Amino acid sequence: MKLPMADNIVWHDAAVSHEDRIKQKKHQPALLWYTGLSGSGKSTIANAVDRKLFELGCHTYLLDGDNVRHGLNKDLGFNDTDRVENIRRITEVSRLFLDAGLIVGTAFISPFIADRAQARELAGEGFIEVFVDTPLEICEQRDPKGLYKKARAGDIPHFTGISSPYEAPEQPEVHLKTDEMDIEKAAEQVVQYLKDNGIIYA
Repeated sequence: MKLPMADNIVWHDAAVSHEDRIKQKKHQPALLWYTGLSGSGKSTIANAVDRKLFELGCHTYLLDGDNVRHGLNKDLGFNDTDRVENIRRITEVSRLFLDAGLIVGTAFISPFIADRAQARELAGEGFIEVFVDTPLEICEQRDPKGLYKKARAGDIPHFTGISSPYEAPEQPEVHLKTDEMDIEKAAEQVVQYLKDNGIIYA
């Protein structure tokens, strides 16, 4: 969905530059884009990584799918059009955090390859796709919010993995196979990626 551009707007450069903010924080900005089915463990892993980075002295912020829908995106539903707009808004907010020099985590299902590709294009080179790869049957067994049960009963339309497709990443920067590792190992793998690729220096 393409929104019309407003007239008579001008971009204002900040007095503090992007480079100055990076120097202050002593790490590179990055966008950790966690994607996976509902119940895959995205938010849990993202929070574990956020805690580890905080303890390393990194400046971070975590945008969780449910939390964002309480405010910024509370006017959006779960049909395909609204899902696209949900991701677009989150990407734009993430760009602002990246400009501030932060390491941003986003935990969203973001089921469509095209939308994640758009997010990558908008975010630039700091975009890191983290595929939280959990088999559907395990997600259904966990079902922490009871959503799969409702979706199977037909009470929730457009539910990813049941009545709406999930397009798995083809070449994610980080691939977490959660049926083979616990939360701690998954978080360590993400942090190690950041170290190996010069995002954090600790």
